[in-house]
Formats: sequence, C-alpha cells, structure tokens
Amino acid sequence: MSPAEVIKLWVDLFNKSDAESIANLYHQDAINHQVTTDPIIGRENIRHMFLNEFATADMTCMVENIFEDGEWGILEWKDPLGLRGCGFFHIVDGKIKFQRGYWDKLSFLRMHGLPISTD
Repeated sequence: MSPAEVIKLWVDLFNKSDAESIANLYHQDAINHQVTTDPIIGRENIRHMFLNEFATADMTCMVENIFEDGEWGILEWKDPLGLRGCGFFHIVDGKIKFQRGYWDKLSFLRMHGLPISTD
C-alpha cells in the first residue's frame, strides 16, 4: 500500500476506535511520537496507547489533506470540536515505521472536559 492508502486506512480504523487493527498497521518496532508526550516504541505499546486514548475520549479524525512523497505521508486533520493537527508517517513495506503528530494538548483536554495535569 502507498503511504496515502495506509493513512486513509489508519483514519478509518481510528474513527472506529479499533486499537487492535490500527496497531497492526505498525511495524513491530515502530515509533509513534505525539509531540505532547514521550515517544511510544513498539507495536504492542502503541496498541496500549490507542486502547487508553479511545477509552479516555470520543475522538474523530476528519481528513483535510493527505500528501505523499516517496515513503512519507502527511495528514492534515481536524475534529468536530475544532481541534486541528497534522501527522507525519514514514511507511516502509506498507506499514508505519515512524509517526509524529502535532496538535495542542491543552485545547484537546479543555474540549473534552478532561483534567489538565501540571506534569
């Protein structure tokens, strides 16, 4: 699959809150680094991350743009509450090897009525 195809599938699975299937899109030793947290390393840890996130908040990813350049794909997104962000995906052999996401955690917490931590 091309990077754009992987990202489209990722969005579909994300919107279904399907942590098991979304984790299978990652290489065994993949890294998911959302800049608001420390990097998550390994498919199993990424699966746990998604399980926790999907249990914490009702999230929807609405695609604004998907760009592709070689092994890289870029996702610009928004959600129904007005939060916006982007993600960079390095796709190797049809699976995500590295992902980095940029979004405003403080806005996310406020929009979802979640506690704001000071750590």
